[in-house]
Amino acid sequence: MNKIRQALPLPALPLAALAAACTSPTAGNDSAHELHDMLDRHQITALVDRLGRVLDEGRFDDLREIYTADATAKTPGGTADGRDALITQASRNHTDDKRIQHFISNVIVDLRGDAADVRANLIATFAPAANESIPQPQYTLGEIYRFDAVRTREGWRLARVETTPIWSLGTRP
Repeated sequence: MNKIRQALPLPALPLAALAAACTSPTAGNDSAHELHDMLDRHQITALVDRLGRVLDEGRFDDLREIYTADATAKTPGGTADGRDALITQASRNHTDDKRIQHFISNVIVDLRGDAADVRANLIATFAPAANESIPQPQYTLGEIYRFDAVRTREGWRLARVETTPIWSLGTRP
């Protein structure tokens, strides 16, 4: 354990221990299965978190590492079929003239083997990209995110995203 502590940053220790326990020949089947599920849930939650960051920072090519090639989207910004169409839609809705911040919380992952149903809360706040140091938000939208996640050779990816608007404040840009 000391070697792991020296080689890994502190936040990585629980995941390293989890991974080691999952592959340990002495771990019971129930314990190994439970640990494997926890690792899957963590990876899917990290994928949803990364989606928010990619959209906030306008790094749309990174969506290739988040969505499957045949992914679909249904959001207030439109519908899209296929990863390339999702990237085009995201680029169109998250332009440089807006600062958008995505707050994603309460991610719940229901595993089904190599697939999962995911639900999360989303608050998206839109402000103009002005020369001011801190622009005032013009529009805030509260939504429910729903995703289908699938395990691929490259790891977990999102195959579907759908949002359901719950409330809004201000005027949509």
